[in-house]
Amino acid sequence: MDNLFVVIPAFIFTIALLVAIHEFGHFWVARKLNVKVLRFSIGFGTPLFRFNGKKDNTEFVVASIPLGGYVKMLDEREGNVADDELHRAFNRQSVYKRFAIVFAGPFVNFVFAVFAFWLMFVLGVQGIKPVMGELDSASIAWQSGLRSGDQIISVDGEKTPTISSVYEQLLEAFLDRKSAVLKLSDQRNITMHFEQMSKDVEPSSLHDMVGLALNLPQRKTIIGKVTPDSPAANAGIQIDDQIISINGEIIKYWQDLVTAVIDRPEETVSVEVLRGGEHQQLSIVIGSAQKNGKTIGRIGVLPKSVHLPESMYSMHQYGVFAAIPRGIEKTWDLSVLTLKMLGRIVIGEASLKNISGPITIAEVAGRSAKMGIEHFLRFLAIVSLSLGVINLLPVPMLDGGHLLFYLVEIVKGSPVSDEVQEIGLKIGVTLLVMLMSVALYNDFTRLLN
Repeated sequence: MDNLFVVIPAFIFTIALLVAIHEFGHFWVARKLNVKVLRFSIGFGTPLFRFNGKKDNTEFVVASIPLGGYVKMLDEREGNVADDELHRAFNRQSVYKRFAIVFAGPFVNFVFAVFAFWLMFVLGVQGIKPVMGELDSASIAWQSGLRSGDQIISVDGEKTPTISSVYEQLLEAFLDRKSAVLKLSDQRNITMHFEQMSKDVEPSSLHDMVGLALNLPQRKTIIGKVTPDSPAANAGIQIDDQIISINGEIIKYWQDLVTAVIDRPEETVSVEVLRGGEHQQLSIVIGSAQKNGKTIGRIGVLPKSVHLPESMYSMHQYGVFAAIPRGIEKTWDLSVLTLKMLGRIVIGEASLKNISGPITIAEVAGRSAKMGIEHFLRFLAIVSLSLGVINLLPVPMLDGGHLLFYLVEIVKGSPVSDEVQEIGLKIGVTLLVMLMSVALYNDFTRLLN
């Protein structure tokens, strides 16, 4: 995991900020509709910090467990309400007012996502240009007609200044099982076909199948990171070691090392390293991992980072006003993509392994924070819109479940019975516990692998 001094603060800041934004939506609309708010809490459990506001003596709390929050309003179902305050109780409001208060939480998550994307585009996001290097002849990229030196400038009419923007567009085409038209810098158009691809193919394997190998400088086999308790660490591999050969086979570039290790799971090999100007022989028992249903070798090392020339980078940037529609469009596109992914998980066309929990969020928060403000803003926007989408799902316990009950109430002219709401609550709790269990299981599995 990344440096804990970065990961933990980034995670706490992310969760606290997005929870506060979500709950502020409920809080602000409730206040505007003259509903009395008793407590505004960020987190659950033991209060770490609290104070009372001037209006209505509302209690503002920061609690010890930062995985959520809530706004508690005056409500006859939760306690006695004085006669002179009955008109301010949440349960006494019209269904339209209750709907507005509940909907406001997810809505401001989308508003914040638009703002974060807007600011990201104004500041500009630097990425690597999608210029192709040596492509595998078995990859979709090669079979579609891409060749070394080709630069992708758009996918389905959407400009793609960076390789990440290319994959975002291809993922959408993949989920819809439709073709994607790539325009190249020499004005050629090529088409990638996903129509006949099996429903069993996981979105997580798209990167490897498409095979967009970039035209990057060949990296030397100098070690930049050694994972603790990995085969490399156990064999004595150290940072700044240079791998010279494996079983006498000369290793010149990092990709040569990757290929040599992947093809030797569970084998014991002799590795020659250059350390401080001296050659040493080490013995490594190569580990193994599962990838796309195949067992591959792994030793737990990462290359030393190299600085790419400026000519290989592209800046994705817009003016203050031009960035507004781009922020809205980006929020919409990724919200739809999130729904598509959830839909495919529900109908069994995507694995539950795609669900992530707090550990993965913490790791990504740390990495994006270290990469710069623009990348961290993108991360915040994606998590915020994901919270908005998930909270609008028609599942009891979530905002979407309450909104569903209110819609039924509008149609039938009377509230949903307490019995039905109680059953729905039990179903909602069960689903959420199952979802969190799967997310945590996936987190720990990724961590152990």
